[in-house]
Amino acid sequence: MRTSSNPAFRNLPGGGAASGPYGFGQTQGGVPGQGAPRTAAGEGERPITVDDVVMKTGACLATALGVGTLTAIWAQGQIASGSTGAVYGAVFGGMIVGLVLALVVIFKKTPNPALILSYSAAEGVFLGAITGVFTAAFGNQIALNAILGTAGVFAVMLVVYRTGAVKVTPKFRKWITGAIGGVFVLMLANLVLGFFGINMGLRDGGTLAIIFSLVVIGVAAFSFLLDFDMADHMIREAMPARWAWFVAFGLMVTLVWLYLEILRLLSYFQE
Repeated sequence: MRTSSNPAFRNLPGGGAASGPYGFGQTQGGVPGQGAPRTAAGEGERPITVDDVVMKTGACLATALGVGTLTAIWAQGQIASGSTGAVYGAVFGGMIVGLVLALVVIFKKTPNPALILSYSAAEGVFLGAITGVFTAAFGNQIALNAILGTAGVFAVMLVVYRTGAVKVTPKFRKWITGAIGGVFVLMLANLVLGFFGINMGLRDGGTLAIIFSLVVIGVAAFSFLLDFDMADHMIREAMPARWAWFVAFGLMVTLVWLYLEILRLLSYFQE
């Protein structure tokens, strides 16, 4: 069985991934029916469909965008009045709550709609507050460009997957997984060394920082292919429709990461 690099998908029952150049539920170089379903929908349970994935992902996005927009407006007002403490409290509070909820969803290994929507709301607070900070520093256009950039990357990678332009092979999966691990090791090293006054140049807005952000955006973009591949696997193996919430959660994790990195990259150019 194959697994996604997205941590949200790695503990799924069945754990595998099919591939598909024509969209969810078809294969891309695999053998249809290969690997018996481990969590197929039981009697009285409807199997997952593409519409389920789209609707649940849309619900998570709507929650994050709604909460995020309100939080961003509030954050800009707070910053304008000189009350930045509450804004940074919302940034760290949303980040911590979102992380805790994400870990609960991942290790609970069950598609809990309440937890997943709560995670989306927490990420909305986090992203909205941090967007308010960036907007106060660089203007409203930076947030709009980051949203458009994130949506554009997602759409392009969906087209790439559906057309089979890039095939999700075991070798490709290992490469992306290694790239994600390498990126996070560098981020952690940069953070730790920063406490000791050592600047690796990965987040200071210089040339190296721009290159690093572009690499991170590329890795995040290609990880969408593994997310789509995992959704294909779940549909092929006729898992219960409730697992669409887990697909939506995994896609949200990648979207949040991508948006933050695009926002950071745009701020470098503004500076």
